[in-house]
Amino acid sequence: MSTFVYKVRDFRGAPAKGEVEADSRSAAAASLLGQGLTVVELSEKKKSGISLGEAFADLHRLKAKDITVFSRQFATMINSGLPLLRALHILEGQTANKQMKAVVADIRTKVEGGSSLSDAMEKHANIFNRLYISMVRAGEAGGILDQTLLRVSAQLESEDSLKRSIKSAMVYPILIACFAVLIMAGMLIFIIPVFAGMYKQLGGQLPLLTRIMVTISSNLTSVYGVITGAVIIGGIYGLVRYKRSPAGTAVWDRLKLRMPMGIGEIVRKLAMARFSRTLGTLVSSGVPILQAIEITGDTAGNVVVAAAMADVKKEIKEGKPMSDPLSRSEVFPPMVTQMIAVGEETGAIDTMLGKIADFYEDEVNASIKSLTSILEPIMMMGVGALVGVIVISLYLPIFNLMNIVH
Repeated sequence: MSTFVYKVRDFRGAPAKGEVEADSRSAAAASLLGQGLTVVELSEKKKSGISLGEAFADLHRLKAKDITVFSRQFATMINSGLPLLRALHILEGQTANKQMKAVVADIRTKVEGGSSLSDAMEKHANIFNRLYISMVRAGEAGGILDQTLLRVSAQLESEDSLKRSIKSAMVYPILIACFAVLIMAGMLIFIIPVFAGMYKQLGGQLPLLTRIMVTISSNLTSVYGVITGAVIIGGIYGLVRYKRSPAGTAVWDRLKLRMPMGIGEIVRKLAMARFSRTLGTLVSSGVPILQAIEITGDTAGNVVVAAAMADVKKEIKEGKPMSDPLSRSEVFPPMVTQMIAVGEETGAIDTMLGKIADFYEDEVNASIKSLTSILEPIMMMGVGALVGVIVISLYLPIFNLMNIVH
């Protein structure tokens, strides 16, 4: 027998809550209905302990792809005419990820108990963000839940595709950088000390470059190297902690926009793509404009865009157009503000935002390919130069070996 937690209303409409024991959820619901109560919410009480299998299942964390697949499948089922609970039952049965399966089961239980889909999803805010929940709520209110789910799944797929393209483009440069660090460390720690011992036996004055490399190598393999490594690691940890603070996030977001070699421009284009796609999707889903602007600012991922959204919200309340405060922001290019102004004038702001998002997503992909095509040869030459400096420093004394022996 299991324990179920319930929320009910009596015949006068007064709310009440409590617990009931029953063999199944349907038996618990029948028991409450037999008492003349209207069930609002009914769910099985979670056990205080956790099994070994559940503990291992918790290690299987949700990825963006899991949520995207769930959203697309859910949207397709609702769009095909399946009832909401039937779709949730099917998704619960076919979801491979244990954590996602548990989430879907909980949402189904809450919907069966009388909750709306958006309210049930809101209980899992760590999985379904504010953008997702607001769009679902707007779809429920407008009777277009199937269309809204298709839009939100398309939004998630677009974001996931953009992230994957960025990650895949940066894999090779990162591997080259790691390779360079490993080569440098290996030569400084293992190879140079061997040559240093040979040079010490020969005596004489070593070339300046060789002395510098020998000094660096000896410091790395001594207590000073350990202290230096600890200071570097501590510094990196401190910077990461500061970056996660509100003040550090603000500094980092502004710094990203000013990075050289086109990186700042890519960050700006990425911010424009995300802003346009999010706001356009919210507006086309029927979310009120002020709420859509607030959600866009909260999910922008950049404090500069978030600050611009706060200004937009303030001025829209005063009856001003959206394009005015955006044109004063440092991050929005004139093309974006002009296209938004045209969208406001024609009443097709969602369509215009979609076109802006498409343009900047293509621009981000093209810019990343261009940047990586430049970075790869530069990094390869850098690795070659570093290795060359070390090799030259090792062989300079050998080239001058006769003078040293003499």
